[in-house]
Amino acid sequence: MDFGPLIKYYRTQRRMTQKELAEGICSIPHLSKIEHNSKEGNKETMALLLERLGIEIEDVACKDEEIKTLLNEFDNQMTFQIKAQADHVYSRLLELGSLIPFSSHIYTYELYKYRYMLFKGNDSEAEAQQELLRKHLKNFTRQERNLFDYFTSIHLMRQAKYHEADAILDKLDAEQAGGINIGEFLYHRAFAKGYTLQSGYAIYFGKKALQHFMEQHNFRRILHTLMLLGINYTHSNIYEEASASFEHLIRNAELLDESELLPYVYHNMGLLQKKRKNTEQAIHYFEKSLSLQRDKGFNYLVTLNTLGETKFVEGDAAGAKRCFVEVFELADQLCSKKYLLLSTFYLMLDAKDPDSFKYLESKVIPLLEEGKEHKDDLAHFYKLLADYFTREGKFEQAVHYLKKMT
Repeated sequence: MDFGPLIKYYRTQRRMTQKELAEGICSIPHLSKIEHNSKEGNKETMALLLERLGIEIEDVACKDEEIKTLLNEFDNQMTFQIKAQADHVYSRLLELGSLIPFSSHIYTYELYKYRYMLFKGNDSEAEAQQELLRKHLKNFTRQERNLFDYFTSIHLMRQAKYHEADAILDKLDAEQAGGINIGEFLYHRAFAKGYTLQSGYAIYFGKKALQHFMEQHNFRRILHTLMLLGINYTHSNIYEEASASFEHLIRNAELLDESELLPYVYHNMGLLQKKRKNTEQAIHYFEKSLSLQRDKGFNYLVTLNTLGETKFVEGDAAGAKRCFVEVFELADQLCSKKYLLLSTFYLMLDAKDPDSFKYLESKVIPLLEEGKEHKDDLAHFYKLLADYFTREGKFEQAVHYLKKMT
């Protein structure tokens, strides 16, 4: 603890003058130097000043140790994804908030607050906390700077700025960084690699993260990593491994009552079956995912659209149309330009609108390419255009889109 600023804090809180506090203990100039840490008082003087303020020096030392213990526990609860316990520890830290600025843990506390806001999905609060931390970067230790960079990479991923996040993580060496949980670091490296379409690296880091989480018995993170691996195995056409990951996920998510995770497991299992041309099974998993999603938010919209596309490919025009009518309405409510365009295209196609493929080429494709959509998703639309231009005898345009597919 920094006793000087702490003495000043409690003196002003109790509305005591320097003269009132110093009387019979030390001179006023000496107290002023102690309060500003320009002159360190001896233990006896400190103890007398704190006693007059109604504080025991041993209590202050105990609080410092308690803050350190709570911060370690706070970090641990977030690493193990135990939200209720993380909330409880944060409440206790807030109760000690007046003491923390005078401890040696002030920046660790502020950094963990940043992580907590990201953990809770409070993006606007996280943004403000990041700005506060930026003002103190020059005061950080190397370890504190590493934590700031690491949490910033997570913040960027929440903003879908995956390439920027990946660049930060590439520069960080968790083994040397200190303060960063290795399993978490590897998991986020895999996450960033997956979203920058580097599936091979995502699998590599994901497998290493999985090993760490298994050694730590971090069951929730094991499930999250299996999801990440399953997705990237699917993109890499490693179907058996993808299927094993999702099946393991389903069993354990049900055992651990991870009801929030199951809709996404079923959605991704559906994508795997769709890629394997098991259309009936794909539809089964997409419908199961939709049935478990409580809110008709963005994730519901994505699954519904994928179900519509699967039904369209299968030749179930009526089923596809029902999906796309709902997709259009929901996309309008959620202000999703991408899904408004996609549903509009499919509904035009169903109505045999002669301008449907012109709309696909001029509106849908540029948006998907701009958004760096995964090649598998774009390939579907390239093939639709290639087939259309082939039927029209426009072979140059058809070849153009066939080349894009490869």
